[in-house]
Amino acid sequence: MADVTSLDALAGGKYLLITTYRKNGTAVPTPVWVVRDGDALGIWTVAGSWKVKRIRNRADVLVGPCDLRGNPTGDSVPGRAEILDAAGSARYRRLIARKYGVLGRLTLLGSRLRRGADGTVGVRVTLTK
Repeated sequence: MADVTSLDALAGGKYLLITTYRKNGTAVPTPVWVVRDGDALGIWTVAGSWKVKRIRNRADVLVGPCDLRGNPTGDSVPGRAEILDAAGSARYRRLIARKYGVLGRLTLLGSRLRRGADGTVGVRVTLTK
């Protein structure tokens, strides 16, 4: 079971640094918005992004707190990422809008206008530590 303190700290921050891995094993860190999803973390991203492609190829990730530019502000912990279906992704959009307020809603609106409802997906990250 995941350490609730780590989960609370990671979900409570404004940004999460998620590190995914290329097929050759190279780590690729990316800052994203984060929400709490029960005993896991949730992120929202473009469906066709390289991040999503890397997660489909290799589900193990590292997650840790960071600032807007992706500079780590704490230790990373291992996790497993899972791409969500349309219903799960829609739920993450609502959670993002609630947590990030006006900026979150405007970002979601711009994304929906640009990419449509299926242009983004939710990613559930379960800590494995």
